[in-house]
This record gives sequence, C-alpha cells and structure tokens, in this order.
Amino acid sequence: MKKFSVVIVEDHTLLSQAISGIVNQFENFEVLYLCKNGSELIKKIEFEKVVPDIVLMDVNMPIMNGIETTKWLTINYPEVSVLALTVEEDESVILNMIRAGARGYLLKDVDKEILEMALLKIMDEGCYHSNTVTNILVNSLKGSYDDTVLKEREIDFLKHVCSEKTYKEIADEMNLSPKTIDGYRDCLFVKLNVKNRVGLVLYAIKQKIFVQ
Repeated sequence: MKKFSVVIVEDHTLLSQAISGIVNQFENFEVLYLCKNGSELIKKIEFEKVVPDIVLMDVNMPIMNGIETTKWLTINYPEVSVLALTVEEDESVILNMIRAGARGYLLKDVDKEILEMALLKIMDEGCYHSNTVTNILVNSLKGSYDDTVLKEREIDFLKHVCSEKTYKEIADEMNLSPKTIDGYRDCLFVKLNVKNRVGLVLYAIKQKIFVQ
C-alpha cells in the first residue's frame, strides 16, 4: 500500500526528529525529510522536486515563518496540504494560518492518535479542524468575512460552484485533482460558516463574486 508522504517544517531539531519518529509509526504515512524553516522547504521543493502530500508546519520560525510558507504553497503547490502543528493558541494566528491556506490546525500537546486522525482526515476529506478551532473560526468570521480575505483560487472555485458543473468537472476546469477541490469546498464550509453548496452559492451572490 502506497503511503502518503509528509514533510516536517520545525526549527527545533529534537522536536522535529521526535515528530518524525511518531509519524513514521503511522500505517499510512512516511516522512520524506525535515526542514528548519519555510525557506529550506521551498529550496527542497523547487530544486529537488520532492513534493510531499502533507506538510506539518510550525508557525513561529526564523527566516520564513509558517504563515508565509503556507501562502507560498497555496499559490505554487495547491495540491500540497498544510497541517499547522504549533504552540500558538492566539486567535489571530489561527485565523491567519487558515486564511493562508492551512487545511488544519493542531497544538503540539495533542495526542498522537489525534495527529494521525487529523492527517487521515486531511487526505480523505481535505480538511481537519478541532472543535476549538472551528468555534474560533465561526465566531470570528461569521457576518464579517468578505472576499478580500479569500484567496484567488477560492474565489475562482466559488465562481465555478455557481454553475451547474459537478465538483469533478470543476476540478477538470481548474486543472486540479478532485481531492484538492474537495479540500477547497470543505475549508470554505468552515471559513464561511455554511453547510452545503447552496450556502456557497448564496455567499458568492451576496458578496458579488457571482453576478446573476
């Protein structure tokens, strides 16, 4: 069985190695390499062309932090899923990571069973957020979230959602995998506090992303 590939971006070497050891114990995952910051990750991906399925991303790092790195991945490698793994509990940091494109957010004191479940959820469903993070997102974004904080690809996706195309047809149109499209959809459900495609369409019309 092919395992999903994981890269760990963490500036503390011992912690990075410890996380790597845990992830390599999981049946469905294997760690490709470790990086100390976003700049190292970009060099690995750009020059060695070793692109992982998931990046476990710390937030506070020297040279290039997790938010900046996640933004870069979202723009250049949207098929790579980012799962934040950090000590940062600040609401604004969580929101900035999600807005940058992170598919999930975990604190470093999490049990390894939760980490494994989060990795599986991201690969199977495209998104994972704990109840705590979901509540923060809903409370902070409800009624105030507008298209200025949506990424360009998310806006493009919303425009396609307003058509009669299936999600598979949208994936083909955007040159993305169906799994990536599912990730966009599920994360927008959380970001916009909607539960289905109708909710996405209504939001797009209200924000004039789609004009009838």
